Amino acid sequence: MSSELVLSALLPIVFERLTSVLENKIARSNEIHSELKKWERSLSHIRAFLDDASEKEVTKVAVKKWLNGLRHLAYDIDDILDDMATDAMHHEIVNESESIPRKVRKLIIPTFFTRFSRSTSVGSKLDEITTRLQELIDEKNDLGLIVKDGGPESKNRNYQTSLVDAPSIVGREGDMKELLQKLLCDEACSQNFSIVPIVGMGGIGKTTLARLLYDDQQVKDRFELKAWVCVSDDFDSFNISKVIFQSIGGEYKEFADLNLLQAALKNQLTGKRFLLVLDDIWSEKLEDWETLAAPFFKVAHGSKIIITTRKQQLLNKLGYDHPYDLKQLSHDDALYLFAQYALGVKNFDLHPVLRPHGEGILKKCGGLPLALKALGSLLRTKTDEEEWKQLLNNDIWMLEDGGGIVPALRLSYHDLSAPLKQLFAYCCLIPKDYVFEKDELIFLWMAEGFLHNSATKKSMERLGEEYFQELLSRSFFQLAPDDKSLFVMHDLMNDLATFVAGEFYLRLC
Repeated sequence: MSSELVLSALLPIVFERLTSVLENKIARSNEIHSELKKWERSLSHIRAFLDDASEKEVTKVAVKKWLNGLRHLAYDIDDILDDMATDAMHHEIVNESESIPRKVRKLIIPTFFTRFSRSTSVGSKLDEITTRLQELIDEKNDLGLIVKDGGPESKNRNYQTSLVDAPSIVGREGDMKELLQKLLCDEACSQNFSIVPIVGMGGIGKTTLARLLYDDQQVKDRFELKAWVCVSDDFDSFNISKVIFQSIGGEYKEFADLNLLQAALKNQLTGKRFLLVLDDIWSEKLEDWETLAAPFFKVAHGSKIIITTRKQQLLNKLGYDHPYDLKQLSHDDALYLFAQYALGVKNFDLHPVLRPHGEGILKKCGGLPLALKALGSLLRTKTDEEEWKQLLNNDIWMLEDGGGIVPALRLSYHDLSAPLKQLFAYCCLIPKDYVFEKDELIFLWMAEGFLHNSATKKSMERLGEEYFQELLSRSFFQLAPDDKSLFVMHDLMNDLATFVAGEFYLRLC
């Protein structure tokens, strides 16, 4: 997780605790009280430079190290303040307890003051933190960090939901027509089923196109049985077979092994014209496919299997050297999609000043629908030419190694407020292709303490709802295809969440 993200979430908590310690006079010693006031001033000073540091850490290693140092220091400060608050609470409990004799209380109370006096190791710890704070302030000057206009909270905006009805499928009419013909025709093949492979880079719209085909009325009329399976990184023949079995109407039951499951699946499929979508296959192993395909050979002639993938190696092994290669959107289609999300119109005719910057951003997105939607959503609330220009000239576009993350998506993440960054990073724990409920995710955020905000009187549920809607409006989440009350994350958004979360979260699955 980026250090700026951790600090943006952690520093408000540190300030709250620091204020509480000072206001409640937990640190009774004048020397310690004075020391904590220095911390408050120093942290306030440093906090003003976080926005600039968060931008420069992308390309400057020294700034990243500076932020890491500040992050570790913030944790140390938080630990000391936590100790002080805990001891004060114990002290108060002892003082108020009528069951403890007065003499005993007199013996216990001074322990608190002794522990946090200048003569203890805690005193030297306070001096060390004060020194480190000053060093960070001095180093900040050498790094050339500046205070950005608007301060660290300038990115906070009311959530937007204006894109709910914006068209999400643009420029795929020709692809749809050609692939539909492949699905509906009875082409000659050596088996009862044939494969319709769709290949393309991440974010180009393979899954969206497959979903259009799967839901087409002509397709529904032609095939007796249909199943859709999201495969992703882990090609698990047992789980894939189980999903297929349940999708085609097989009773819900547990199978002791793959052999029993596939025997039951074969029985269900025999003599039926069958359509299967295997979405997002990563495996290159021929044996994976051979194991999975064993029950398919007795289906009715004309059955089809749609495979979407970023990698062509498995298809080559199956003899499909020329799969359907899904291309990037044309310039006109990309412009239409981007303008819809950024401006709510079909083109830039009413915004001539923004057009050159929009054209530049369009070129950098490379015709990827997901990138166009994400950046368009980001710009929806920005009508100032300077803001569009800054986005176009951002250093993130220049990164050669972005962890495999499309720069446009990193820019979209970078524009989020600190609370939204933290909430999105947590979403790395959501498995790929997992369909989730909005309230389910909000409750998880609540359980982690992410929705605590002393600056507002809103309930955590309301705050979570607002944060969720903003992430949805910015295309970090998408509506599930079959149920508009459920949600999914695109694979690239899942990769982005994992990338920005770094070592702070671990998913075991």
